[in-house]
Amino acid sequence: QVQLVESGGGLVQAGGSLRLSCQASGRTFSGYDMAWFRQAPGKEREFVAAIRWSGSTYDADSVKGRFTISRDNAKNTVYLQMNGLKPEDTAVYYCAAPRVWGSSYDASFYAYWGQGTQVTVSS
Repeated sequence: QVQLVESGGGLVQAGGSLRLSCQASGRTFSGYDMAWFRQAPGKEREFVAAIRWSGSTYDADSVKGRFTISRDNAKNTVYLQMNGLKPEDTAVYYCAAPRVWGSSYDASFYAYWGQGTQVTVSS
């Protein structure tokens, strides 16, 4: 069973930075894509960024140029470096892993989810 544990959330002022971590266990980490999603109160869960097993990445337009996803296969960990944070980035951030090869912007593609970590950006 794949388990994902996020950490690194918190309260930060607008313009600040945070780095989220997601440690995975339960299967060979390096062979699978990983993704970050977020969900703000009253809104649907939305795609933030993904990183393929090869290391290539893609992200949402709303975070482009500010957020960077990366992975350390030796540590079974995926990161989300968030710079230039805005109040509209406030949400619970979730790490996600698929059951099969590949990745997607669609949350329904992912079978495994972490418990989430709260990010709050004050203005």
